[in-house]
Amino acid sequence: MKYIVCEKPGEFQLKDKDAPIRKENEALLQINKVGICGTDLHAYGGNQAFFSYPRILGHELASEVLEIGENEQGIKVGDKVVVMPYVSCGKCIACRHGKTNCCTNIQVLGVHTDGGMQEQITVPTNILLKANNLTDNQMAIVEPLAIGAHSVRRADVKPGEFVAVVGCGPIGIGIMKLAQIAGAKVIAIDMNEERLAFAKNEIGVDYTVNAGNNPVETISEITNGDMCTVVIDASGHKGAIEAGPDYMSHGGRFVLVGLSKGELTYSHPAVHAKELTLMCSRNATTEDFEHVISVIDQFPTENYITHNIPYTDLIANFDSWCDPKTGVMKATVDFKI
Repeated sequence: MKYIVCEKPGEFQLKDKDAPIRKENEALLQINKVGICGTDLHAYGGNQAFFSYPRILGHELASEVLEIGENEQGIKVGDKVVVMPYVSCGKCIACRHGKTNCCTNIQVLGVHTDGGMQEQITVPTNILLKANNLTDNQMAIVEPLAIGAHSVRRADVKPGEFVAVVGCGPIGIGIMKLAQIAGAKVIAIDMNEERLAFAKNEIGVDYTVNAGNNPVETISEITNGDMCTVVIDASGHKGAIEAGPDYMSHGGRFVLVGLSKGELTYSHPAVHAKELTLMCSRNATTEDFEHVISVIDQFPTENYITHNIPYTDLIANFDSWCDPKTGVMKATVDFKI
């Protein structure tokens, strides 16, 4: 069978190997489509943490079952399934408290172990969710939307709240729509006018704010001086994360989804005066995946996926996807062609 491996930073190779053999408590899957995310771009660029080469990338997967044993989910051969790509130990303090998304021994497909850029893959049965009602395009974006859903749930977003989402990349765009589905009034913040326009025109956010043009003043005007009760950072940019509390109301919640390397600096009196609640949001849980599957019909999938190619064309196109100027929001790769 065919697979694509990232041999080292900047180098993919298309290769052949034998199909995997399913073990007990595993399922053999046909991979139909793979979504490309920031992790894949960073791995290809050589700046992904906790990473080793060679590695088969890909953890945003649309798949169907070729072989499976008895399982609690009632999944059968021929079912479409979404893969939760986080393999947790089930024993650590986080897992024992239901926070499998931040397992101390977590193994993420396509990062710590080989992922889905291959025609077939075996995975533990307990990370599968039946998704016969979804299209392949919808299935391929459930995982990044689940990351957004986890952050919205962490923030405990309520109807009518002003929610500022910083960063109009693929994760930020998902967060914006999911916050709207939760009933929030969403303010998109970015410095890229094209991405702000995408958030407005394709996702339908309520307001857009350019971070380089007096954002605090603009947000104050939008909120009648109250500022935002929730701010969610999906940029991972140090400066943006440090500016986040400036957009917050007193008593607000600040959720960090994007990851910045190194230290962050805040004025303690300023954040203390607001009684700021600071939370991080990592990966997602079964509850988040199930929520996304239940509301994905409200998400503009076909607008979100801006580029799609067969796997035979991936190597020729991947470099261009690393350049924001090409207008890529979400790219997907077909493995069943």
